[in-house]
Amino acid sequence: MEVVAKNITKGAASAPKPTEPGLSQHLRARIEREFRARFENEWGRRFVTHGSVPGPDAVRLDGNDYLAVTGHEAIVAAQVAALRSNTDFVVQSGVFQLDGSPHAALESLLAGFVGKQGALLCQSGYTANLGLIQVVADPQTPVYVDSLAHMSLWEGVRAAGATAHPFRHNDPGHFAKMAARHGPGLLIVDSVYSTTGALCPLQAMVEAAEAHGCMVLVDESHSLGTHGPQGRGLCAQLGLSHRVHFITASLAKAFAGRAGFFTMPDELRHYLMCHSYPSVFSSCLLPHEIAGLVATLDVVRDSDDARLRLRRNTVRLRASLAEAGYPIQHGSEQIISLEAGPEADTLALRDALEQRGVVGAVFCAPATSRNRAMVRLTLNAGLTDAELGHVEAVARELAPVVKPWDWGIARRLRGAGAAA
Repeated sequence: MEVVAKNITKGAASAPKPTEPGLSQHLRARIEREFRARFENEWGRRFVTHGSVPGPDAVRLDGNDYLAVTGHEAIVAAQVAALRSNTDFVVQSGVFQLDGSPHAALESLLAGFVGKQGALLCQSGYTANLGLIQVVADPQTPVYVDSLAHMSLWEGVRAAGATAHPFRHNDPGHFAKMAARHGPGLLIVDSVYSTTGALCPLQAMVEAAEAHGCMVLVDESHSLGTHGPQGRGLCAQLGLSHRVHFITASLAKAFAGRAGFFTMPDELRHYLMCHSYPSVFSSCLLPHEIAGLVATLDVVRDSDDARLRLRRNTVRLRASLAEAGYPIQHGSEQIISLEAGPEADTLALRDALEQRGVVGAVFCAPATSRNRAMVRLTLNAGLTDAELGHVEAVARELAPVVKPWDWGIARRLRGAGAAA
C-alpha cells in the first residue's frame, strides 16, 4: 500500500499541469472579495484544515471512530468476502434495489435497531438529511431549527423551499414561543451537537413539539453507537423513539463507514422514494460496504465495554481540561471544542498541539460562525491512559501560552453565569 501511494505521489509530481481556459471575471471577483484576504492573511496561504503529517507517536483526536472499530476482524472479513463473491453486482440507484436484496435487509436492520418502522440508506449523513427534509417539508411548513444544527439540516430546509425559524441553542422555551407564533411544522435538533459535544434536552424538546403539533426530526449521527442500550442512540436511551417522527444518522461516526440513513413510517416510504432527489439520483452502496455495515452493526451491539471506556475517557479529559482553564462547559459528550475564536489564533493553537504530538481538527466557517473557530478533539474508546496523560500534559503546558480563560467563549460563559 505504501509503494502504491509513493508511486501515485511521484506520478502526480512529474506530470505537467494541463492548460485551463480560465475563470470568468465575475467568479474571480467573488474569490477576491470573499476569500483572498482570509486565505492569505488569516490562514497564511495554507488551507485551513491542513496541518502537519502526524508522527508515529501522535495522539489522533481528529476522527469520528468513537468505538475504535476500524480494522475489526469481523468487519474486514465480511468486506473481503463480499468483494470476492459479488462479481455480478449491478451499480444503480438505490431505488432499484428489490425488497429481498442485502441493501433492503440492512435498511430493515437499521430501522429495527433504532426502533422505527422503516429506513432508507443513503450515500452519507448529509444526503440523508437533505433527501428527507426535502420531502417532509415544503414552502407551507414552518421549520424550527436549533441554531447549532448541522449544515446538512439547514440545506435540507433550503431544498424543501421551507422557511427556517432558528431558535436559541438547546432552548425548548424559545422554540415553543416560535412555534406558538408560526404554527405547527417540523422541529429539527441534533442529539449530540457536532462542534461542541452538547447534549440535546430531548425530552423537553419533544414535549414542546407535541404541545404545538410539530413533527420531530432528530439527527443521531453523534449518538448512534455511543448512547443508549446496545448503542441504539439517545432517543432509545430516553424512551422517546416512538414519539420522534424521523431519526437520521451518518454511518461515518461510530460505524466508521461511508453511508447514512433516515427512518420513516411505512406510509411514507414509496412517496419518499419518488421525491427524495439524493435517493433517486445517487448510486446505491456497494456490496462490500453493505456487508461491512451489517457486520459493524453486530460489533456495535456488543460494544458495551467500549461505550464505557469512551465515557470514562470523556469524563477524564473534560475534567482535566476544565481544571487547566479551558472553557468547555457548554458540552458534555465525546466531542470537545477548544474555541480559540479568530481563525489565526485557532491555527496557532492547532500548530502548537501538533508540534507536541496531539492532533485535532480545525473547524471554522462555514462549519462555525466567523470568529468562533475551534480545534475539535474527538475521543474514542481505544485511547490508552498514557495517551490521555500526554494530551493532559500538553494542555497544561499550553494553557499559560494560549490563555484559554481570555477566549471569547470564556468571557461569554462567565457573563451567562453571572446573569443566571
